[in-house]
Amino acid sequence: MESVAQKLNAVGLKKTDIRLRLFEYFLKNKPAVSQPELEKKYSRYADRVTLYRVLNAFEEKGLIHKIIDVHGTARYALCNENNCDADHHHDEHIHFNCTQCNKVVCLDDIHIPAVKLPRNYQAVKYNLNIAGICSDCSR
Repeated sequence: MESVAQKLNAVGLKKTDIRLRLFEYFLKNKPAVSQPELEKKYSRYADRVTLYRVLNAFEEKGLIHKIIDVHGTARYALCNENNCDADHHHDEHIHFNCTQCNKVVCLDDIHIPAVKLPRNYQAVKYNLNIAGICSDCSR
């Protein structure tokens, strides 16, 4: 597996301290995370605007994708390594929102079913959230 620095370099991003820290965080953590959660964790390394710009850069380069959870909050999760790139995200999978612990998890192996749209309609992005109780909370 490529190192964090190599991956950032491969997509044309400079290897700043905050980019290295954030991308390493996404590699190690499965649940999607919101910007306010990242602000709490990384406030001594970067301000809110810098974090926002880093998240946007990661999303534009196909490293992470944005999920709007059932509360309307933007959350971010690592893209499937082989599918996304700077030109197009391929994150047409289900996102599970736990109503007890508020975790949002990408269910990469469960794809959104094909949707037949009316004539002259063209889908650009899919987003399907399922709310319920995760396996950790149901124990």
